[in-house]
Parts: sequence; C-alpha cells; structure tokens
Amino acid sequence: MDASVSGTDDGVVSTDVERARRLVLEHGWNATAYQILNPGIRLWFAAGERGVVGYVRHGRTCVVAGAPVCAGGELAAVAAEFEYEAALRREQVCYFAAESRLEAVVRAPRPYAKVRLGAQPVWRPERFVATIAGHASLRAQVHRARNKGIEVAEWPHDRAVDPRLRQCLADWLATRGLPALHFLVESETLGALHDRRLFVAQRDGVPVAFLVATPIPARSGWLVEQIVRGRSACNGTSELLLDAAARAMAAGGAEHMTLGLAPLAMHGALAGGAEPAWVRMLFAGLRTYGRRFYDFRGLEAFKTKFRPEAWEPVFALASTDHVRASTLHAIAGVFARGSPTLLAARCAVRAASGFVRGLVRGRAPRVAFAAAQRAP
Repeated sequence: MDASVSGTDDGVVSTDVERARRLVLEHGWNATAYQILNPGIRLWFAAGERGVVGYVRHGRTCVVAGAPVCAGGELAAVAAEFEYEAALRREQVCYFAAESRLEAVVRAPRPYAKVRLGAQPVWRPERFVATIAGHASLRAQVHRARNKGIEVAEWPHDRAVDPRLRQCLADWLATRGLPALHFLVESETLGALHDRRLFVAQRDGVPVAFLVATPIPARSGWLVEQIVRGRSACNGTSELLLDAAARAMAAGGAEHMTLGLAPLAMHGALAGGAEPAWVRMLFAGLRTYGRRFYDFRGLEAFKTKFRPEAWEPVFALASTDHVRASTLHAIAGVFARGSPTLLAARCAVRAASGFVRGLVRGRAPRVAFAAAQRAP
C-alpha cells in the first residue's frame, strides 16, 4: 500500500510517518533506515504492515532509500512484494545505499544488478573514543578546539529552533561545491529531530557548529548524519563534536557507530567489482575530476583517520538484468529533486561564480566538501 510523502511543512508528524517510525524503531537495520522519514520520501507499507519502504519515483524508476525496513526473516518477501507492485506499473526498482543484508537476498528469477557505491566505516563507540585518545594527531585536534574555548553539549530538541544553529547551517551550505541536495543527504533536519540527537559546539555560549546523530535501532547504533560547521568554527571542532557524541553513545550502551557512506571509497569496496566497464570508468572519472563539486578523496581521508574497525560495502541494487544508464540517471534525479541536467548546469554556474569570487579576492577558490552528513 502506497502512502503519502513523508513529513509536513509545519513539522507535525503525519499518521503515515508515525506508522513508519514505529517500524523503523523496531526493525531499522540499515544505516539509512531512519532517513526514510525525511521530507519528500514516499512511504509504502507491506501487507499486514510487516515492513515499510521509503522511496522516490523518478521517471519509471522507484529509488528506494536503503532497503525495506522489516524483520530480517521478512526481507526477501517484503522486497518481492514491493517489486511486484512496481512491475505492475511497468517500473523498475533501485535500492540505493543498500547494505550486505539485502545484497545477500536470493532473488528469483535473477539476482539484482549491482553497483558498489563505496563503503561506510564502522566502530563500537567506545573504540572510537579510545582511538582519539590513543593517537597524537587526533588528540591534538581535540585539544586545539578546547584551547580555543570550544565546548560541546547535547541539546534538547526544543532548543533546535535557536536561529544561531540556522546561521551555522547557512554558513556551511554556502561553502559547498554542490547546490543543496535531498533524499539521503537532506540538510534540513533541525525541524524534524524526533529520535535524533543534537550535539552543539559553542564558544562563549555561541553555537559555532553542530552534529546530528540518527538511530540505527536494530543494531543498537547511531549514524552521524550531519556535521555542520559555521564560519566561526576552528580546526578541531569536528573532532571534538565526534568525541563528545561517541562518549554519549557509549555511555548509553550503543554497540555500533558509523560516519555513513564514503562514496567511491577505495577501502576494498570497489576492488574486484562486477560492474560494467563504463560504470568503472565513470566512477574513476568522478573520483579524479569531480573534486570541485564533491571531495571524494578528502571525505574518505577524514573518515579513515579515525581508524575504523571495519569498512562495510554499500550498494545500489536494481531489479533489472543489468546495470542501466537510466538507473544512474534516476538516482541523480532523486538527489536533485528534478532534472540531473539542470543540476549539472547549476553546478557549473556555482563553480564559475566561486572561481570569479576567488579571483576578485586575489586567491584560489576554496574547495569544500559537498556531503550533507560530514564536513571535516
């Protein structure tokens, strides 16, 4: 059964979103499970409400946020039910940011067409804290922020309306190489925290950065969904935020923590893949030449310096017999919330404007991270 688009403009949780939220809090296993509640994502419920799927339709492709949210034993059946209904509408299905549990599902009559998107680093929260404490360069970053007067505290949700947090967000968005994206990188989370946790870095009581952590209930874990730095945030602020958040997660008994997908990460996620040659060439080009818009290598390096205990592969899985260009086009479309071609045009204009501003100021334009969940 298909339900309305998630969320409302005034922040009130709709009935459908609340139904989905209950399922997520019971069965959410993917790192992206809670993000199906993001604004703009449609909700589909399996018969008997055995599970829920969050997706966005682009053309004749339903791009799913992660994987169906349901009990592990129901995963194959819920996915098959969703794909059957899509097929009746002559639509294909692509699970974007799916993880190993769905990738291992045996699908009849043929397996999913698969593209490895990258990998996500994982830790036990107490191991993350120990890593910072045990490595001189990470300790130095944390001490640098503290010496600059930065303090971190977890804020209750009712304080998320503080306009100074919005200013931090506006400052951060202005540094990004890409226009604001949506779907699984939605920048607007302050108005719909619900079960999320908010950690705020302050100097003299003034917020300069914040971190949003999103629950992964079935793994007793948390996804660091956003690290947002304002103009006044000094070096080491991100590390201090992560240290404080990991300590709070460990104190609460959490067993799992991730900083989310590092797209095109080279930590084994892309090695030896079965993707077509044209996909491998496309990804290699993006990693090499796409830095002005999205610093793939820098983002991976930032996450790597915290010495992950493991890197888990992340996939795009399509209900087709092979990887199609139309599938990748649809993925770009749901992030753009419209035409990928128009997104590319906006990126070109943004890059040109940044270059001109840099020349006017007499320096090279700044290259910034374009990920919505991270900014070292």
